Amino acid sequence: MNPTPRPADPNLEGVPHIQARAAPTLATADAQDFVALSVEELASSHIPFLLAGTYAVSAYTGISRPTKDLDIFCKAGDFNRILAHFKNKGFDIEVEDDRWLGKVKQGEHFFDVIFAGSNGTMPIGDAWFENARQMDFNGHKVRVVAPTELIWSKCFVQLRHRYDGADVVHVILRAHDQIDWRRLLGHMEVHWEVLLMHLLNFRWIYPTERDKVPDWLLDELLERLAAQRQLPLPQMKICRGRMFSRIDFEIDVKEWGFADVGGEGELRQEQEGALL
Repeated sequence: MNPTPRPADPNLEGVPHIQARAAPTLATADAQDFVALSVEELASSHIPFLLAGTYAVSAYTGISRPTKDLDIFCKAGDFNRILAHFKNKGFDIEVEDDRWLGKVKQGEHFFDVIFAGSNGTMPIGDAWFENARQMDFNGHKVRVVAPTELIWSKCFVQLRHRYDGADVVHVILRAHDQIDWRRLLGHMEVHWEVLLMHLLNFRWIYPTERDKVPDWLLDELLERLAAQRQLPLPQMKICRGRMFSRIDFEIDVKEWGFADVGGEGELRQEQEGALL
């Protein structure tokens, strides 16, 4: 007989409950034990967290695939608290990148603690918790990131060795009715072209499911594109590819005169004059 799941967060009242369609598979019983223990410790800490990554994708889409770790999202202010809690409990901890990522380890097993996107976008804030869902997980009721923010968290994962575009389109396909499209547009406001790319990708992959994306959103993004095409080219050479992959687009910044997301680059007119 399975025990009644216990709340991992005392403030879960009113948070919409979902029934997970599937869960990832873990390679070994030891890995399963580590995940169960980690969730138990997160619950006992009473520090707010969100279940994300492959577990969230599986919950919304029904896709079950192997995974080696757990992705836990939290606010920046709670990042150190979570790591300190696990350190005090005898786990090994690592601050891999103070801008967004830490790890909790026990032997060969680990889980990631994430409070922002690796490229400086996507800070985890109150809205993530206000719009979250809850589900039963390893004997606890836990918050899981909402489909809207789940898509946002995966839009920029486009590296040579990892591409999360399939996760994006699968979440749209299977959870389109749970996506707050206006909130998603707000998240992607500055990088609306990335959102348009993913929506066109969805339309191409699923031609019979084009109606899953609202017409007003596609109209809005295409109108922005039409207006942009009437403008002159930007003067400063910019490569935003490093928001997808710092390594794959390193040469653009170091050798070809493009500005990174921040900083100065060459002016386009200067380079054109040098070529004359």
